[in-house]
Amino acid sequence: MTLFLLIFFLLYSSMHLYVFLKAKAALDFNMQAGICAAVFMLIMIAAPFIVRFSEKAGFELFARFMSYLGYTWLGVLFLFISLSLVMDVYSFCIYSGEVIMKKDFSYLAIPNGYAFFICISLAMLIAIYGYFEAKNIRTETLIVRSPKIPSDIGRLRIVQISDVHLGLIVREERLKRILGEVKNADPHILVSTGDLVDGQIDNLSSLTELLKETNPRYGKFAVTGNHEFYAGLDQSLKFIKDSGFTVLRGEHIDIPGLITVVGIDDQQVKTYMQNTETDEKELLLGLPHEKFTLFLKHRPFVEKNSTGLFDLQLSGHVHKGQIFPFSIITGLYYQTQAGYTNLSNGSQLYVSRGAGTWGPPIRFLAPPEITVIELVHSED
Repeated sequence: MTLFLLIFFLLYSSMHLYVFLKAKAALDFNMQAGICAAVFMLIMIAAPFIVRFSEKAGFELFARFMSYLGYTWLGVLFLFISLSLVMDVYSFCIYSGEVIMKKDFSYLAIPNGYAFFICISLAMLIAIYGYFEAKNIRTETLIVRSPKIPSDIGRLRIVQISDVHLGLIVREERLKRILGEVKNADPHILVSTGDLVDGQIDNLSSLTELLKETNPRYGKFAVTGNHEFYAGLDQSLKFIKDSGFTVLRGEHIDIPGLITVVGIDDQQVKTYMQNTETDEKELLLGLPHEKFTLFLKHRPFVEKNSTGLFDLQLSGHVHKGQIFPFSIITGLYYQTQAGYTNLSNGSQLYVSRGAGTWGPPIRFLAPPEITVIELVHSED
């Protein structure tokens, strides 16, 4: 965790230095303006730590203010740098063309001042759009046909929520929107595939009451995500259980006459608790394979030896990058960062984009979702 914080601090500081130098080159501001800009950026660099410590100290209102300010700035900063790098590539191409072709292409160049204002204006416009996109929760539907679904049931409806990130930013209003979509789907089973909470989770008792109002016929099941460990595992588990979920930590529940639901802890458990990671293959091998096996796992990694031992894995974690073009980076790391994948040996994977936001309250080209999975009896 210390190494992660150090890398984050260095990377985030470098991003601010890049923007400061861009602003200086474009605006040519004086020393006083430079000092003001530097002080603001130093506060923004420290904002995640300020939020953490102020919430721990009980200054929730200030923590929420700094959370909105700091994380919104992070979103704008990322968008500005992404756009500015495109401008840098464009300028480099013009320069390279001049060197190679020995011609003057300066008339195609965009002056620093114009380039800066174009990038900052577009970044702010995208951030505003992304703020509203983050509130526009979509319902995605996946139909899975299997002979393992009993014919007398015909159809079993499961709703997946993932990566809600309840905390300082995602609160009652957003949770009511999410649960409204869940209720409209009228699930037989509700599952949460991790990161139901975010960071510190003090003073969220009112949210447990909202979650408890949803009571599907065959139950509510959840697994831990990495943020349950960041927030403190004991209080995270208490919150989830108080909300009416059965937490599956390397264990399974057999729903008589229907399906088997199995879940494991997020791999973050290795960092916080030694010798507690579940052997996934061994866990799955012990299940009754004549029944449909629903596998809940926070991160969308599929172990090679596990395919064929479950029917459908539900995951989240990636948010589809949350803010494009970050999805390009996550797409390089995760084979499936959102949506459906048909795996080998009869196993399938679905990855939710998540219903909430982490960090910036912004989504761009990665709208939030709840997922309705229809398990349908089929003879084939």
